[in-house]
Amino acid sequence: MITAIAFYVFTAILLVSAAMVVTARNPVHSVLFLILAFFNAAALFLIAGAEFLAMILVIVYVGAVAVLFLFVVMMLDVDFVAMREGFQRYLPVGLAVVTVLFAELIFVLGGWKFAPAAMSVRFSATPAGISNTAAIGRLLYTDYIFLFQTAGLVLLVAMIGAIVLTLRDRKTSRHQVIRNQNERQPGDTLEMVDAALGAGIKTLGIYRPKPAASPELEHAEADHGGGHGDHGDAHHSPEVR
Repeated sequence: MITAIAFYVFTAILLVSAAMVVTARNPVHSVLFLILAFFNAAALFLIAGAEFLAMILVIVYVGAVAVLFLFVVMMLDVDFVAMREGFQRYLPVGLAVVTVLFAELIFVLGGWKFAPAAMSVRFSATPAGISNTAAIGRLLYTDYIFLFQTAGLVLLVAMIGAIVLTLRDRKTSRHQVIRNQNERQPGDTLEMVDAALGAGIKTLGIYRPKPAASPELEHAEADHGGGHGDHGDAHHSPEVR
């Protein structure tokens, strides 16, 4: 009785969350509803006895994919006014696509037939003597190994294609020259100096290039240096120039 009540509660929340994902006006709210839908789907997997799928749904999709979506959506500068301008223009096309999808769903559900042993398999999803995780591993990596590897290859190609299409080489970008870095000797960048106790960098005559400062800042530094003189160098930290 408790299992049935939990099933209907989680199912209702899942359906409402899924509907809010596509109807919410704020993309951040859509991602948050998506995370809520994932959690309820994981709870349904636990009720069905598929604890491995439930943990994968929470760890992978909620912990990585949905959070990544959330950060990407938050960083995007989405112009909602421009998005709503073309709504009425593309409304007939959207209604046509929705009609085709609903027709396909009706055809699929109308021709669906349950196998005679489906009811018994539903109550004993895993074979006797092994866990649910071991049964999934045997099914994926034994019976459907080629299909599983093909799906991974398709995802890899899609990832490479997305990187290639979105990568832009800007002229202002600074690139590494690995050959020059490997050929560089320690003496090219390091200098051993025998510094006396209390001697600062300015006293040793070692100067580093500093960025161009404003005239007001240079005038203030000159006044500060003239007022303190050598007495300031002796009692303060070494000045880096």
